[in-house]
Amino acid sequence: MSEPSHFRLCTTCKTPIPFSAKYYACSVSTCNRRATAMYFCSVPCWDAHVPEARHRDAWAEVETAPSREEWLRERAKSAESASSPERTPSPRSAEAPRGGEPVRRIVSGHQPSAPRAGLAQGSAGDEDADDAALPRDVLVVVSKLKAYVRARSSMNTSDGVVEVLSDHLRTLCKAAIRSAAANSRKTVLARDFEAVLQGRAAADE
Repeated sequence: MSEPSHFRLCTTCKTPIPFSAKYYACSVSTCNRRATAMYFCSVPCWDAHVPEARHRDAWAEVETAPSREEWLRERAKSAESASSPERTPSPRSAEAPRGGEPVRRIVSGHQPSAPRAGLAQGSAGDEDADDAALPRDVLVVVSKLKAYVRARSSMNTSDGVVEVLSDHLRTLCKAAIRSAAANSRKTVLARDFEAVLQGRAAADE
């Protein structure tokens, strides 16, 4: 079997998704089953499948394709498991797609990381360094955002808006985290965000 030149094809436009490249997956579990797994090269391509799928609440999840070397290692591992019937297959190998290709969920480049001690009270430089190590996921539900703007104004919404809003939400979250830490809490509350938006400090009673 010849080595593939790309990881997957976009489910909507059939554009090749390169190895190690960012792609999008649907948050709905039925779109990620072995026989129906979907891969999208862009948010618009994901958005195009939503009306047909009739999702009530869904969003595009940012994923990262494996490198060619990782893909080949996973395929070899799956082939080895298939050739050893006496070995009890692991849950991961049991869910591998036909042909030994890796399961989508194991190639994500956005695994949650443990919070670093002192992040909430660190300096701005420390926070910038921490931000560089954090996932740059979309933090808004794209379909709901577009639906609201359309209902409110009959206007369309550019795909670039979600990145800008996500960055704004990250900034608000950092400020709210600092507010919670200043009040010796380990839980960020609604009043932390309210205080940030009003330009004041949140004081616990």
